[in-house]
Amino acid sequence: MFELKILSHFSAAHQLTMVAQKCENLHGHNWHVEVCVKGERLNEAGVLIDFGIIKKYVKEIMQRLDHQFLNELPYFEKDAPSSENLAVYIASSLKEMIDDPGITVSRVTAWESDNASATYFPPA
Repeated sequence: MFELKILSHFSAAHQLTMVAQKCENLHGHNWHVEVCVKGERLNEAGVLIDFGIIKKYVKEIMQRLDHQFLNELPYFEKDAPSSENLAVYIASSLKEMIDDPGITVSRVTAWESDNASATYFPPA
């Protein structure tokens, strides 16, 4: 099994309810994102997938989130834009973009600060 990791980032605001009182106020983060994909077989070039392809996909996803008020995005109408749900959104979005059944998203970690993150492990 091989796993590739891409690091990225975006800045955005959100507002959470029913959590710690200060998080219920409108506030923002400079999120750092780790995206990992995995697969068992290397292609004819000897790689799982070109890093450039995954970086392009991740960049497209980050552009959807960057400098947004996340609560107003359609995806977060039902689910709060928490770090946990951001990780799910990023993983789901990337899964739709990957056009190779042998490559899956293994995990996505959304860091909302230097010492707080949430990791999502999509089901196989």
